[in-house]
Amino acid sequence: MTTSVNENEIKQLIIESLFLEDIEVDDIKSDEALFGDGLGLDSIDALELGIALQKKYGLKISEGNEENRKHFATVQSLVEFVQQAKTSQEN
Repeated sequence: MTTSVNENEIKQLIIESLFLEDIEVDDIKSDEALFGDGLGLDSIDALELGIALQKKYGLKISEGNEENRKHFATVQSLVEFVQQAKTSQEN
C-alpha cells in the first residue's frame, strides 16, 4: 500500500508547523527555495519542519546528513523525499 503525499499537504505542514499565519498554501510555489531568498526559512525552521515531518510521516531524518539540504530545498524536493522514504518503509 503506497501512501501518496502531495504538494499541498507538505505546504500545509510547513504553514502549520512553523506558524506562518500570513501565508496561504497558494502563496508557496512548489519550485521556490524554502530557505534564503525564497520563502525565507532559517535553520531553526528546518529543525522544526524536520520534527513535523518525522511526527506526521514517521520518517527517520539523519542529523548532519548533507542530503538533507537537497531534500529541504523546495516543496517538490520534500514531496519526493517523503514519497521515497515512505516507499522504502513499506517495503
